[in-house]
Amino acid sequence: MANRTALYVSHLQAGAKMVNFGGWDMPINYGSQIEEHNTVRGDAGMFDVSHMTVVDVTGPASQAYLQRLLANNVAKLKTPGKALYSGMLNVDGGVIDDLIVYNMEGWYRLVVNCATREKDLAWMDTQSAGFDVTITERPDFAMIAVQGPNAIAKTCAVVGEPKADVIRSLSVFQGLPADDWFIARTGYTGEDGLEIMVPDAQVAGFWQQLLEGGVAPCGLGARDTLRLEAGMNLYGSDMDETVSPLCAGMGWTIAWSPEDREFIGRNALEQQKADGVAFKQVGLVLETRGVLRGHQKVSVLNVGEGEITSGTFSPTLGYSIALARVPLATADSAQVEIRGKLHEVKVVKPPFVRNGKQVF
Repeated sequence: MANRTALYVSHLQAGAKMVNFGGWDMPINYGSQIEEHNTVRGDAGMFDVSHMTVVDVTGPASQAYLQRLLANNVAKLKTPGKALYSGMLNVDGGVIDDLIVYNMEGWYRLVVNCATREKDLAWMDTQSAGFDVTITERPDFAMIAVQGPNAIAKTCAVVGEPKADVIRSLSVFQGLPADDWFIARTGYTGEDGLEIMVPDAQVAGFWQQLLEGGVAPCGLGARDTLRLEAGMNLYGSDMDETVSPLCAGMGWTIAWSPEDREFIGRNALEQQKADGVAFKQVGLVLETRGVLRGHQKVSVLNVGEGEITSGTFSPTLGYSIALARVPLATADSAQVEIRGKLHEVKVVKPPFVRNGKQVF
């Protein structure tokens, strides 16, 4: 039997179609996936993301430990609550997981993917040897993501003060405690919005308040099309333990300075840079009929072949888009094989959509 979040009954009451996702019963949609997608682009929608894993890292060596564990550098987090996106790599430079880490002033809060929970926690525990740290999973937290141009205003209207004051004080990519909640101005949709950690016992009531406040429930289907339009990677599709961040559009998350910071995977990545990587991540656009899907072959004339890692129909743009790993010499055009036929595609730099508008 799959795990269930504290909002499972709320999803059924809202008419959700439930699916197994990473070992969790989660809503794929509540009717029309495209309507849910468009609601987030134009108004405000909410997602149950309680399946994500919250991990607190405390102790006097917490910063030193995370500087070793992560490819990005948590020492850059100077502001209370400031967040950082990073890969957690293996010694070969492959991506064990991608995550967000928050500066909690003396300790750190991490949010990692549900499907990688067990291996993440095991890896983190193993790598903590020699560091005076405590690693604590927080299953007592549920989490709701409220996303869209009206997300912050509608959330402030239902939570009341002082939580609304905390929300209004947040900078983008910052999270702060509010009583026994933790509210972050982060998301996975390319829109402004919030990801709010709430004690399990309170989350159903908060979900109902948001519903009554005009925030539409949205499922994992819309979350996937939104994140792909925003050019955001999905773990297990766009990268995994066999893929270097240098080939997965994550080079910007690697903090090479200071040069004496020996994060896990650094030696392998430096060797890859010296040797020259063979592949890069790009965006593909198919403006004619057809749908781009993961694992379809990408052919680049006189260059070589690659593969789509994530593809879908874009409700915002009205045609198909994809992320792909292609040969480094790929320029501005390629072909994708769909059902035995080659289709011309435009090669662009992700993202495809930001704040509801085409950006490539």
